[in-house]
Amino acid sequence: MARGSVSAIGGMAIPVLTLLRHALGCLLGLVLSLGMAEATAQGQGADRDGVIVVGGDHNYPPYEFLNEEGQPDGYNTDLTRAIAEVMGIEVEIRLGNWAEIRRLLEAGEIDVVQGMAYTPDRASRYDFSPPHAIVHQSVFARQGQAEITDLQELRDKAVIVQESGVMHDLMLQNDVGARLILAETHADALRMLASGKHDYALVANLPGLYLGRELELSNIEPVGRTFGARRYGYSVTEGREELLAQFSEGLAILKNTGRQQAIYDKWLGPLENRGVPWKKIGQVAAVISAVLLVVLGGIVVWNRMLSREVARRARELQLQQQKLIQADKMTSLGVLVSGVAHEINNPCSLVMMNLSMLKEVLRDSEEAYEAFFRQHGDFVLGRLPYSRMKNEIPRMLEDISSGAQRIRRIVDDLRDFARQGTIALDEPMDLNAVVAAAIRLVDGTIRKSTDRFQVRYDASVPPFRGNAQKIEQVVINLIVNACQALESRDQAIDVTTQYDAGRKRLRLEVRDEGRGIEPDHLRQLGDPFFTTNRERGGMGLGLSVSMSIVQEHGGTLDHDSEPGNGTRAVLSLPIPGDSSE
Repeated sequence: MARGSVSAIGGMAIPVLTLLRHALGCLLGLVLSLGMAEATAQGQGADRDGVIVVGGDHNYPPYEFLNEEGQPDGYNTDLTRAIAEVMGIEVEIRLGNWAEIRRLLEAGEIDVVQGMAYTPDRASRYDFSPPHAIVHQSVFARQGQAEITDLQELRDKAVIVQESGVMHDLMLQNDVGARLILAETHADALRMLASGKHDYALVANLPGLYLGRELELSNIEPVGRTFGARRYGYSVTEGREELLAQFSEGLAILKNTGRQQAIYDKWLGPLENRGVPWKKIGQVAAVISAVLLVVLGGIVVWNRMLSREVARRARELQLQQQKLIQADKMTSLGVLVSGVAHEINNPCSLVMMNLSMLKEVLRDSEEAYEAFFRQHGDFVLGRLPYSRMKNEIPRMLEDISSGAQRIRRIVDDLRDFARQGTIALDEPMDLNAVVAAAIRLVDGTIRKSTDRFQVRYDASVPPFRGNAQKIEQVVINLIVNACQALESRDQAIDVTTQYDAGRKRLRLEVRDEGRGIEPDHLRQLGDPFFTTNRERGGMGLGLSVSMSIVQEHGGTLDHDSEPGNGTRAVLSLPIPGDSSE
């Protein structure tokens, strides 16, 4: 059998017509009985030929059900197939009458069920994996009936429950005093209630809403709030911990890779009422910022195209013409950036200030929320369960904060690029000290990128005058570019300082063993908004700003690279006059 293959026994899909659904249920129910009898007669049990038999309810949408083709479907089914794929196991999925599935599990003819609600009583007979969902229960009634706020109010009432379901177990354990009417499936329970039979139906909230819509049962509705939140996950009989561990490990892998969340959103996301879409808001803000930057980039690119055309037609005036165009470009861009930066930074500062206050509010209210949660169980916060929102809200706030800080950094880089005038170059500085400070600032990036980082300082490097903060910015940019060029942690980065006494020049070399740079791209490294790292968020301003800083210091910044053989960046700075001064 191919990995992840499935078969279905028993039960019914979710059809359009009630009559066809009932007929199909009877037919498949007969097939279930005959198939199980034959399997028992021939001695066929679970886990035959290395295939793990996974059971489930044939009519418990959207978690698990038989679709219109009679095949297993739903959230639990997709999750089981994904676990089989990542764990390299073969599974056969059997969906049938829930009471019969439980009997087959206890008889050893089914290895594991893919969805069972946890209760302390069940824990004495079954072992459970970490939950992959939380299932709430609801009381359904015909329209016009009184709300039920406590199960004790069901005393002396005729209440429909699914046979061997979690509410059947709990009603028996708690001895509420209701007269229990057993139904094979949630769908049967809701149909009986809608037809005028009995008083109430106790069913899971999401399956009840789902089935009510699919079966067009417009005269019934949930009355009162949801209750009985239960952890819902894989389950095996006691003594099969090794088998359960495989499914628990596979589920953990899917959670860590985000695949479990994608399956959850596919089946259960549309049925949940979502709160404020903070992530969407952050994404929209990022898109708006990107559009503004594209406009600015288009202006710069257009000006450069005009510059090249004029230079091609009038080569004898090339130098003068280039200077005029560059001056005009910088003036226009400076004015534009100044205005746009002001308009962006004002709302950005407001966002960051309000975020700080929201974080304080969240921290101050956590204790009260947790106390309420421990006393009363899960509750709705922002239209989602608190058990989910308490982890999501901090991540949302951090995403917004990171986005706002990134917008501010981009605006600052644009200001540096378009800045007119000269910077003060009279600060005494030591190149070795500047490089050491830059390495400390990007230590986290270095550690994530390579295990082979080496720096060599030339002790004979003399002091010189310049702007230490700006030179440090250049060094940081060169080291970060080297880290981003690496394709594995085994590739090295070497940083070296040198002093050429004969030429009176300081020299900084940053060499990496990364992917290298294409020859056509080497000529464009200084162009604003040109980057080969745009998929990782690069804006193409770092080297443009760095080259401007180096030119103001009277130095040069050169790159030597071949594709596949790494890159060598060389910063050279002059030391005018007597270096001892």
